[in-house]
Amino acid sequence: MTLLDAPSYDARRARLIHRLSIAALVIVVVAAIGSWLWFLQIPWQLWHWPSDHKVNVFLDTVESGNLQKAYGIWNNNPNWQRNPQQYAPYTFDAFSKDWGPSSDYGVIRSHKIIVAHHSGNGVVVGVDINGGKTPIFLFVDDRNGTIGFSPVELYSGP
Repeated sequence: MTLLDAPSYDARRARLIHRLSIAALVIVVVAAIGSWLWFLQIPWQLWHWPSDHKVNVFLDTVESGNLQKAYGIWNNNPNWQRNPQQYAPYTFDAFSKDWGPSSDYGVIRSHKIIVAHHSGNGVVVGVDINGGKTPIFLFVDDRNGTIGFSPVELYSGP
């Protein structure tokens, strides 16, 4: 085959090659960004987002002073008043002592999630309350959506 015998230009084939090369370039860029994010452990932070969000909503409600609504979030039951005996192990009065103005933290004005880690059937979330020195560790149960005090403490850095 000589130069004068070259096949005719196929516009359809040229468009296909052009589109495939753009798709390959996009895949390479997305893979590079994905591996960079994986290296930075950002996907693991997003993995706990539902639990982090639940703890944020809970603490925002405590900060606003609405302890009854916060107790409903804690028990994952906004209608907890209908069956208060169901929550006898941790009553609303005990909850009010732990989270109200007379708690160890005083009036809770601010919070910041500093660490979260999946443990067992839930997520342990470390929260800095009112800029304190030691975080409080809460456990968000994946099975029933309740919040509780965590028996596990995570390393939160120096």
